[in-house]
Amino acid sequence: MIVDDASARPDRAPDYLVLEPGRADLHYWVDLWRFRELFLILAWRDVAVRYKQTVIGLLWAVLRPFLTMVVFTLIFGRLAKLPSDGSAPYALMVFAGMLPWYLVASALSGAAESIVGNASLIGKVYFPRMILPASAIITAVIDFLISFAILIGLMIWYRFVPGWQIVFLPLLMLAAIVVSLGPGLLFTALNVRYRDFRYIIPFALQFGLYISPVGFSSAAVPEQWRLLYSLNPMVGVIDAFRWCLLGAESPVYAPGFLLSMGVAVAFVWLGVTYFRRTEKQFADLV
Repeated sequence: MIVDDASARPDRAPDYLVLEPGRADLHYWVDLWRFRELFLILAWRDVAVRYKQTVIGLLWAVLRPFLTMVVFTLIFGRLAKLPSDGSAPYALMVFAGMLPWYLVASALSGAAESIVGNASLIGKVYFPRMILPASAIITAVIDFLISFAILIGLMIWYRFVPGWQIVFLPLLMLAAIVVSLGPGLLFTALNVRYRDFRYIIPFALQFGLYISPVGFSSAAVPEQWRLLYSLNPMVGVIDAFRWCLLGAESPVYAPGFLLSMGVAVAFVWLGVTYFRRTEKQFADLV
């Protein structure tokens, strides 16, 4: 135990850490706040390392969703001739769904590898381990903001002006982060114990891309199945993003959105519970 005379410095918060049995359980959420500077440092490191020694740097955050949008527009819009939302151009509808999908997918994949990728740090220093997957999500948010520039360019190209619903964009970004947080924490803990998950996660994300309404409108799903389809939390998030960016051209199916958010919150509870239960074993397993 580190002992310090705090009474001699009543005007300042203690700059020391007392290690004692059971501290992680009693002060875990307080420690998350105390280690906020570490969170910012790790988030900045992840952003810098992600594009270090790459040829085109930050353009990777632009090219990946843009090329996927082109492929989906050709396959679903031109060949399958699926309808767009209202009069909105099909490419614009696809990209409006691509943004939240890549935000969630990047956050989830980055979080899943965060503990294993920082094995040396886990074994030497005490801090709430939840900081690592949380900091990985920040990288996905940065990618989202970069990719948003393409959406602005597409709107200018198609002369499409968003409506007043655009003011809800920050809240919907938060909703997308909530959707990624639960599975991200769950996959992070599972990846530490079962390394096979590093192969399962890319497959799951690829599968999720095609069962989510990214390349098509969820209005194409028969009405009697839409509520069941909304058990996929990405359905509600993508529909809400399109409503936010395309306005009345893409109305939100309210029962489905509420169900999707309920499933997302349930996953957060499950992810946090399992992560906290297995966190003490991380140092021994990595």
